[in-house]
Amino acid sequence: MPDTWTPPYLALTPALKVFTTNLAWQSQGHIKPLHQHLAVRLVIEGGFLPEEVSPHPPLRMEKLKGKDALGFDASVENEREETVLGGLKSKDVDVVVAKPGIGPVVAISVKGSLGAFRNLTNRMEEAIGDATNIHLMYPGLVYCFFHVLKANRAGSEGIGANDIAMDAGGSVVASIQRYHDVLLGLTGRRLIRDEFSRYETVSLALVDPLAGPTGHVVENFPSAESVLRAERFFPALLQTYDLRYPYTAPSVSRLVRRCWSPNSPAFRAIGDSEQWLQLCGYQPRVEE
Repeated sequence: MPDTWTPPYLALTPALKVFTTNLAWQSQGHIKPLHQHLAVRLVIEGGFLPEEVSPHPPLRMEKLKGKDALGFDASVENEREETVLGGLKSKDVDVVVAKPGIGPVVAISVKGSLGAFRNLTNRMEEAIGDATNIHLMYPGLVYCFFHVLKANRAGSEGIGANDIAMDAGGSVVASIQRYHDVLLGLTGRRLIRDEFSRYETVSLALVDPLAGPTGHVVENFPSAESVLRAERFFPALLQTYDLRYPYTAPSVSRLVRRCWSPNSPAFRAIGDSEQWLQLCGYQPRVEE
């Protein structure tokens, strides 16, 4: 596989653009690129092994002068979801990290809403039920919720009243603001004895359908102070994982997240850490 090939969803914005434009919502064609982005990022930024992540990202681990390195490889990518046992029923979770001999340690439930925002109360009930079900079986699992909504504006052609996310002035409608406020109470689970109905971290993002060639998150919602902003999702996930697993079991080496060689073929295809930050919005986890 030539090192010049790069996955299309290294960055979040191309995945979000597909979300706003792909009409194959019944086959999840609009949301699977976001699954692929999260899976790639769990390896590159998170330091998890490619084979531990489902769906398997287009990445392979190799040894480079005795160090762990990453290369891009489209042939190993798949869309398989991992089945996680719950206390009440099993569930196919969108993105999962599973450690051999230990089981699932990180799971991300991804939701995408294109309209019908007055029905977000149903999403609230589903989110609470999912977290409770999974945590009943795995109290230590770092279970996360990532929800993206299409930022339909009032006055746009073909947008009904129930599908409006933002009014003509750019303000978020009341139903979405209420949903945000409810989600604030469902995030931040830190200890394994904490409420099972909460997630370790939650993100809520409005995606502008008029962003041009690349989709992007509406900047003014959630507010800059909100813990639900998309840029806070991965730092919270990784910090919670480190406190939950390597910190409590330092002798179990396979729980420690890897640091990759800065000379990895995958990294050279993009550039140095600053170029990664500029192009993808995050930096690889590399050895210093």
